[in-house]
Amino acid sequence: MEEKEVETLDAEKHESKKHNKTKKTKKIVHNEEDILKIKELEGELLKARADNINYRKRKDEEVSRMLEFANEDIAKDILPIVDNFERAINLDDTNLDDELSKFLAGFKMIYCHLVEVLEKYEIKAIDGVNIPFDPTIHQGVLTEKVEGMESGMVAEVMQKGYILKGKVIRPAMVKVSE
Repeated sequence: MEEKEVETLDAEKHESKKHNKTKKTKKIVHNEEDILKIKELEGELLKARADNINYRKRKDEEVSRMLEFANEDIAKDILPIVDNFERAINLDDTNLDDELSKFLAGFKMIYCHLVEVLEKYEIKAIDGVNIPFDPTIHQGVLTEKVEGMESGMVAEVMQKGYILKGKVIRPAMVKVSE
């Protein structure tokens, strides 16, 4: 019986070694799968970090644009007031002693102050007459044949346009020569 027991023990050892080899092989394959999974997760992490960085940049740019043009709405509301002051000032005649001239002198002071405030906040009037019509800054309202002026030129500014830091906030309403 001793011989049989030895053979059985040898067979069990051999079987055990075979089983251990299989375990090791499975473990290696399992490790390769883990490595692939880790690499995949690292890639996802890098992508998430890049997305976060891009999101921050977009938000910073958006906030910067908002702050740059924060005065746009109030400027648009003030522009009709400036227009009305200009109309009133244009009523002035050569007689400087009448009541109208005295009121208009006060209007001129207020108007000058408003224009200074607009310039302080980089709101500038669009230059007008005798320049080529540009649809990005002009709104053509009328066309008229004007002698001595070539076609496509601004003949008259009917309402001033304004630019805020390079952005047109109100195009100039103009009459264009034919």
